[in-house]
Amino acid sequence: MERYKEEFIEFMVESRVLKFGDFTLKSGRKSPFFMNAGAYVTGSQLRRLGQYYAKAIHEHYGEEFDVLFGPAYKGIPLSVATVVAFSELYGKDIKYCSNRKEAKDHGDAGILLGSPIKDGDKVVIIEDVTTSGKSIEETFPIIRSQGDVEIVGLMVSLNRMERGKGNKSALEEIKELYGFEANAIVTMADVVEYLHNRECQGQVVIDDTIKRAIDAYYQQYGVK
Repeated sequence: MERYKEEFIEFMVESRVLKFGDFTLKSGRKSPFFMNAGAYVTGSQLRRLGQYYAKAIHEHYGEEFDVLFGPAYKGIPLSVATVVAFSELYGKDIKYCSNRKEAKDHGDAGILLGSPIKDGDKVVIIEDVTTSGKSIEETFPIIRSQGDVEIVGLMVSLNRMERGKGNKSALEEIKELYGFEANAIVTMADVVEYLHNRECQGQVVIDDTIKRAIDAYYQQYGVK
């Protein structure tokens, strides 16, 4: 595993974004782990987060794209932090764009915030985590309605590796439905492999008990 991925796993735990225990998800599933990207709240956290996203995007999609699109609302700070990091790390200026939940009819009018998207643009979408693909269902037509635009791919921070609407993961379903790549900085398999019985932030967050609970969760909800 690349070192930046190991650092990112430690960063999620340190920031209390990724927690282990007993959680009930919005879907109603009982999960032994929970991710809340809303816990990234400080300037230093957002700076580091942007760097990890930039490295993963560069690894999977290179530099040949024009716009980083972050769906409202959580995608807005993600896209801003990442284009700043991309400029610092690779010397390439990428534009950021997000959507408004409601179109603005005065001043900087329209549905988009940040850079406009125009014919010929190549776009990468950035999100925190995708479990059902619902946000892409809303985002895809907004981007495509801007003109002759190519969506290069999607980048999320964590691939939960559980079934979406069918028997495939949400990222696999997105690729199948929309025809573009969908990747994550790390997968839950990476997280478990790295953290199992390893001390992180002064404690072992995935001990044998938590590991058994995660294995049982994937027996029930994991991708076949």
